[in-house]
Amino acid sequence: MTDVHPGQRTFIALVSAPGGFAGRTGVLPAPTLDWYHVEPVNEALEALLGVPTHVLRLITAVGGDTPCGGLVTYHVEALGEPDRTHLHPAEEPDHDAEFRLPYAKLGGPSALVAWADEHVERTGRAVQVRTWNLSTVHRLPTARGPVWLKAVPPFFADEGAVIEMVAEVAPGLVPRVIAQAPQRVLLSDEPGDDCWHVTPEDIRTVVPRWVAAQHALAGPPRIRPTAVPMPDFGLPDTLTHGDFHPGNWRRTGRIIDWSDAVWGHPALDARRVLEFTRPEVHDVLRQVWSEAWLRLRPDSRPLEALDVARRASHLHNAVKYQQFLDNVEESERIYHAGDAEGELRAALRPAR
Repeated sequence: MTDVHPGQRTFIALVSAPGGFAGRTGVLPAPTLDWYHVEPVNEALEALLGVPTHVLRLITAVGGDTPCGGLVTYHVEALGEPDRTHLHPAEEPDHDAEFRLPYAKLGGPSALVAWADEHVERTGRAVQVRTWNLSTVHRLPTARGPVWLKAVPPFFADEGAVIEMVAEVAPGLVPRVIAQAPQRVLLSDEPGDDCWHVTPEDIRTVVPRWVAAQHALAGPPRIRPTAVPMPDFGLPDTLTHGDFHPGNWRRTGRIIDWSDAVWGHPALDARRVLEFTRPEVHDVLRQVWSEAWLRLRPDSRPLEALDVARRASHLHNAVKYQQFLDNVEESERIYHAGDAEGELRAALRPAR
């Protein structure tokens, strides 16, 4: 199949329009690899069809390395009648399926933007940046700069409520919530680079502030607890971010993407950092995290907790990935296929 390139992404769009199903495009190139990064997909389709579009969902992906590259087929909604010159006959995608999310159905993305318009005044078109079975994100231009519209499945935490919980004890650590409703939130922009290439200074900036917030929030569960308890080692159960890798940190010191949050042992968050960072910064993380807790809980044993949390973190991830698989529609399970088994195998590996 000559259109499949593991090192790049190409795509086909099955296009629904106001007047009914319009057909499929040919194979088109996308300049980025990630299947859920749909902003360039919509740009290419508008140039081809002459009308704006929303990507509703992924239908198939052939080749590539999940979730990147290869040939991806999307179901797309045209927001006006498209130029059908470049469209070919095709079978219309089904309009609904088990576990299909509202934002993956016809009219779903537009309904989200309409909700956001009740709370902010846009100065231009809303841009669909990403969409997949775990979230959809739009960037909305306003006179004060961009704001971010996000929707998630019902099995995730109420992100707006979680952010406001953190803001009570550490207001500079989180974005500002502009508006919220079940499974959706409208957030202020958080400019600056993410911390994927995390430095010791990033760790010293973010980690002690998050530890202080967790200490302040400790107590009885205020959201769903993790399904994987572990010995406390003198540390409290508290709010955990749930996906505390440095890609969710900003160099400004703020933390984003709170929909994975659960109530549990704080060492689970520290282990998430270790899973996503290079070995050269692990000693810094262990030192900064443990010293931050010892200042607040002098009788605790954070380094022992961190070592035990290695296995607990993998078990927690396995439960979480299986929850994804059990609650997303069949065509998009490709994003998470094998993840739960991989985490279980990692939990069984001896510590190095």
